[in-house]
Amino acid sequence: MDPLAEADARDLVERVRDGDNEAWVELTDRYVSLLWSVARSMRLSEADAADAVQTTWLRLVEALDSLRDPARVGSWLATTMRRECLAVLRRRARVVAAEGWDQIAGDTAALDEALLRRERDAALWRAFKGLGPRCQSLLRMLMAEPAPSYAEVSAALDMPVGGIGPTRRRCLDNLRKIMLAGAHPFEAPSAGSA
Repeated sequence: MDPLAEADARDLVERVRDGDNEAWVELTDRYVSLLWSVARSMRLSEADAADAVQTTWLRLVEALDSLRDPARVGSWLATTMRRECLAVLRRRARVVAAEGWDQIAGDTAALDEALLRRERDAALWRAFKGLGPRCQSLLRMLMAEPAPSYAEVSAALDMPVGGIGPTRRRCLDNLRKIMLAGAHPFEAPSAGSA
């Protein structure tokens, strides 16, 4: 068993401060999914998200010796990432890029299955866009793999930890209502379909 994998955040930060490169690798491995989930919750493009992730790691390196509570490095990273994402969004609002056809993914599934899946997914995303920004951000973060802790979600979304579960439930209830009220209501896939 790798001792670094069992190390808590405070211990990892202390080891990184002491120049332990393996601790840095473990720290970045542990929190990189959280950073990407914050970027996805804020709807950044892949390139913008990658820039924000890199900048957040740079901010950690710059602030490593001044972290007040190394045990809460995950929350610090989530908050810093959220701020970086907001900065990217402000910059992007000034520059509008054209969407390209090269972003359309190929599909190897049978045509009928692929079309049905796309229709279902499109209906879900249309309903998702009917949710408020707070619900969209929360649901995007909670769908990250691995799932961030409620403390990290709280820091990233500036939401009390105790409000995350009830808010998630209300958001999912609203999503379900929007889906059922749609012109083409969402139907659960039959047994055997994807």
